[in-house]
Amino acid sequence: MPIINIETWPIDKEKKPVLIKKITDVFVDMKIPKEAVTVLIHETELDNWGSGGEQHSVKFKDLKRD
Repeated sequence: MPIINIETWPIDKEKKPVLIKKITDVFVDMKIPKEAVTVLIHETELDNWGSGGEQHSVKFKDLKRD
């Protein structure tokens, strides 16, 4: 059944269960059993992520992260 891969910057540990639940609920709304839904969170440090030729640690240095 569905395997959802989320590529993201590091997120707070407390937010991960909420994210997993909300993603799972999307599939449950489509009548897919929650037990069949797998969510994988892959976190990449901003130094290891870039776009437009620039590291995100530089590009988004002023971004406030909660």
